[in-house]
Amino acid sequence: MTPFDPTITEAEQDQFRELAAHLPKIWESIQSDPSWEHTSVIVPSLSVNQEELAKVQGASFYEERLLFSLIRLRNPRARVIYVTSQPIHSDIIDYYLQLLVGVPASHARQRLLLVCMFDASPKPLTQKILERPRVLERLQRWIGDTTRSYLTVYNSTVLERKLAVALGVPLNALDPELLWLGTKSGCKRVFREAGIPCAPGFENLRTEDDVINALLQMKEDNPGLRRAVVKLDESFSGEGNGIFRYPEPFPTEPESQKRAIQDALLGLQWAAPETYDAYMRKFREMGGIVEEFLEAREVRSPSVQMRVYPGGQAQLVSSHDQILGGSTGQVYLGCRFPADDSYRGEIQAAAFRVGEVLSNYGVVSRFGIDFLVLREQDTDPWTIAAVEINLRMGGTTPPFLALEFLTGGHLDGDTGLFLAGPGQPKYYYATDNLRSPAYRGLLPEDFMEILMLHGIHFKHSTDTGVLFFMIGALSQFGKLGVTCVGNSRAEADRFYEQTVAVLDSETGAAAPARGRLYPIFDGGMSRME
Repeated sequence: MTPFDPTITEAEQDQFRELAAHLPKIWESIQSDPSWEHTSVIVPSLSVNQEELAKVQGASFYEERLLFSLIRLRNPRARVIYVTSQPIHSDIIDYYLQLLVGVPASHARQRLLLVCMFDASPKPLTQKILERPRVLERLQRWIGDTTRSYLTVYNSTVLERKLAVALGVPLNALDPELLWLGTKSGCKRVFREAGIPCAPGFENLRTEDDVINALLQMKEDNPGLRRAVVKLDESFSGEGNGIFRYPEPFPTEPESQKRAIQDALLGLQWAAPETYDAYMRKFREMGGIVEEFLEAREVRSPSVQMRVYPGGQAQLVSSHDQILGGSTGQVYLGCRFPADDSYRGEIQAAAFRVGEVLSNYGVVSRFGIDFLVLREQDTDPWTIAAVEINLRMGGTTPPFLALEFLTGGHLDGDTGLFLAGPGQPKYYYATDNLRSPAYRGLLPEDFMEILMLHGIHFKHSTDTGVLFFMIGALSQFGKLGVTCVGNSRAEADRFYEQTVAVLDSETGAAAPARGRLYPIFDGGMSRME
């Protein structure tokens, strides 16, 4: 195994930019000719802080979330190379290929190449590839014509830039030089440039004193403030967010105020096990922000997914109401599509402004913007605040790709509704956190047998039903993902409840199991049972 050198030379950077210049032509060809011959290299590497990633149960199986990209095999002249750290069970691949309407599974499989590193170590998949020169050589041979090929990734870092250069294909993602735009501090700058309100606070912090001084200033600016959020610049899924509670009563003397905040800071609350010393070490390494914890009688957490095409055009992809949970209420657990009618148009318009700013910086590919919407009374207008930008695929990406994969429909940019068949709007409930200890030990073939026995599947005759993902995580973690598609919100919820009932019955799980997520909604909000 070759030691990995993360540095990139000036010549490599020039080559990366030269390759990127070819991407608009490739994309234009794919868009204009549905049968254009090309190769997609898919590397679903979670190239993020591995210490933070370790907090996510079954994170190694999140590489399966991009299997919906096999939709590209609908083009009979398209080839897909899908790389993973660990093998994907053949039953899982067959499960997706048989859903490609109008394409024989055998024909699609001939154009699909699965490449496995057989390496379960806690390193990004992209790094594992770069450490294996023979794998790189084989990938280069299999890719063939690099003028008709591109690289798709979960998120873009210096690792993915080096891989694109090594393979000689353009990266369908942003230049890692722009990653700062997606940090918690960078988001604040983008929101200001886009003219979008966000929670008051301070960014570009680095030390414990920075955090303390920010908390002091926020309390001075807003004496009624009860809580604040401390965030690592490069955290994700809410795992790096710490909830701070101001001591009550709050001292009046400046010196006493500082000591009180310093003491209270030791009581930061995180969703996952964490220690104060470890968190502050990461804060010094990454930097971060402190902002007000926005509160109201009713608070929702919608998000909007956007895409900037290689030509620079920003386009709406989808909107969702996110379901957050965990001990801090900050961890992403699932979503409902589309976002509520009462604020969907407003957050989509705000997202477009963000997309225009990012496009001007040169950002390419998918990203999401998280919002908070708040109100005190049902008759009040919603107050909207932007929270963060995820310059990568996120938890809401796989379920929407699933909807496209299954129905072949399209999003109406004016309404934000997804229309399939004869203009039928589609709705879904999705989570990658359907889990129970009783599900552990289920192999993919066991799971497929349960699906067939109970008829839990997607029906193309109605374009409704259930699609599963992260099936490989069942055996070890008792966890998988589901996307439940219906012709109404109620139907999507019902499919989910039926799925849970079947799995619980087949495995003897107690219902409801502790920590399980159920789609119980009140005015669009969710709660944990």
